[in-house]
Amino acid sequence: QVQLVESGGGLVQPGATLTLSCVASGLTFTDYNMGWFRQAPGKERELVAATSASELTTRYAKSVKGRFTISRDNGRDTVYLKMNSLKPEDTAVYYCAATAQPTLIGSYEYWGQGTQVTVSS
Repeated sequence: QVQLVESGGGLVQPGATLTLSCVASGLTFTDYNMGWFRQAPGKERELVAATSASELTTRYAKSVKGRFTISRDNGRDTVYLKMNSLKPEDTAVYYCAATAQPTLIGSYEYWGQGTQVTVSS
């Protein structure tokens, strides 16, 4: 049974830094590309950042490029999202996802339950 468990969300002020973690179990982590998605109220879910299994390829949404960094520790079956210079518009539920497809922008087979990030003064 595949499980993706996110942690690290919370309430922070604009300009703050927050790091999300996602621990995977029930799959061979190095067989999967990993992504972070987010969904704000009333908006569609969007891909924020993704990394290939080897970390040779990464992809970021334009709105977060230069502020967010995705990384993974294949020894710990964990993927991270470090978010710097947070803005109120980054407020959303953030989801971790895994795909065995050879692309970072296709469909993802497995999803975590999500963690809330709220950026507000």
